[in-house]
Amino acid sequence: MFSLRDFITCVFCTVLLTVQSSQGSEIIDGKEVQPHSLPFMALLENKAPACGGILISTSWVLTAAHCTDIKKVLLGVHSIKDQEKDYRQVRKVKSQVRHPCYDKEEKVNDLQLLKLDKPVKQTKAVKSLPLGNTVKEPAAGTQCLVAGWGKTKNNAKVMSNVLMSANVTVIDRVKCNSPEYYNLRPVITNGMICAGSNGKNRADTCEGDSGGPLLCNGALTGVTSFGARCGLLKKPGVYSFLSEKQLKWIKKTMGMQFRDGTGRDIPG
Repeated sequence: MFSLRDFITCVFCTVLLTVQSSQGSEIIDGKEVQPHSLPFMALLENKAPACGGILISTSWVLTAAHCTDIKKVLLGVHSIKDQEKDYRQVRKVKSQVRHPCYDKEEKVNDLQLLKLDKPVKQTKAVKSLPLGNTVKEPAAGTQCLVAGWGKTKNNAKVMSNVLMSANVTVIDRVKCNSPEYYNLRPVITNGMICAGSNGKNRADTCEGDSGGPLLCNGALTGVTSFGARCGLLKKPGVYSFLSEKQLKWIKKTMGMQFRDGTGRDIPG
């Protein structure tokens, strides 16, 4: 039930979203990753593979709020088609918790937590990426890593069979909101990060990569949210920024405290 407290929280979130400067997201101009080198990557399914996610503890996966009706989470996956029985762990989704201030039209607060039906066993191929208390917002020009099983071309009809990654470059919000870029449709807020081409490549995320990670300076900094087509020089991918406020919401929702470096949950 959506309580008065949730309503007040949403109003507060809206007030805080100030401007400083199409749904879905695929890895463009990237390369296949070394198998199981990103052990926190999760492949999310409804009737078929649909989105990516990040294992942030043994029982929780972080993804995008617009990834709906997720039934199953696959971990330890490199190739979708291969069974990978020695690596793969499959969990059902016990509950899905969208950010209370998510707005699918404005695309703000595009974050969601998935509670697994039972904890995963941490292995070389399946390992959580614990969150800290703060994340430094990357400056324009910073190179970050994105990853996922999304399509690798705009006209591709199926997702990539193997996990791909690409290096994207952070773009200033003012520039990203300018008429030649997103033209304030939607507004790129301080809760979002634009990242894409460095002017020489077409690095980007696209359909099927939503919910996957944006890793800057080795830290989980954002979650793949949306873009206008894929690989367009002046339509970079947009990511939900994991600000201190969002990290507090995540940890409060989980009702847990993290034990540094282990990824195990301890009731808070």
